[in-house]
Amino acid sequence: MNRRQMLIGSAIGAAGAALPLIAGRSAEASGPMSHELLESLQACTPSDALTRLQEGNARFAKAWAAAGSAGTAQQRMQKLNDIWENNCQIDPHALAQGQKPFAALLSCADSRVDPSWMFACGSGELFQVRSAGNTAFDDAVASLEYAVSVLGVPLVLVMGHSGCGAVKAAMASAPLTPLLEKLVTPIRASLQSRDDLSLAVQGNARYAAGQLSARSEVLKGAVDGGKLKIRSAYFDIGSARVTLL
Repeated sequence: MNRRQMLIGSAIGAAGAALPLIAGRSAEASGPMSHELLESLQACTPSDALTRLQEGNARFAKAWAAAGSAGTAQQRMQKLNDIWENNCQIDPHALAQGQKPFAALLSCADSRVDPSWMFACGSGELFQVRSAGNTAFDDAVASLEYAVSVLGVPLVLVMGHSGCGAVKAAMASAPLTPLLEKLVTPIRASLQSRDDLSLAVQGNARYAAGQLSARSEVLKGAVDGGKLKIRSAYFDIGSARVTLL
């Protein structure tokens, strides 16, 4: 084991050791979690995380199309609310004491891209990391390490979307601020000549997904051990459909 692996292992071990202390203090404040609350926390965990996301997106895309033909804002919201029918909802009292998300998302911060909506998921179901361009930046990788090693998330989905402004900026030659230049640098590393914006967004999502296990021993170990799947996807805002890449 090299020094880097030892440090990572020590950090995760420390985080794991700290969790019982945190949980204990929470229990002192709110009382131990009952069997019923624990069951509620796990009630929305599907047998296959990726299938659940695909099914939820199919429901959302149908409601999105219906909302597009509605005449008023109230009618549009009524159509969109159809995605919550017969949906799993975790007891808020259980959420106040813990979380058990069934998937993690690395997606863009674009206001039109809301993973909870597009996958018809409620509070406590998705662990979300969002930033313009959905790149594998340091804090994103660290957050996903926590989701996998501590929360036990079995799936990480990296998702780009149509019309992504960050990818568009990376493809252009216009001058950017120093921080924006830093943001688009990993996107530019994924670009291929002659790609249009749609293909560039998809390439960026695939590249970011590959970077997760390449830059993190924790995530790579989980993948190699069969405990984690990392996939990439593309969300088309017009149709509201998510396509796996």
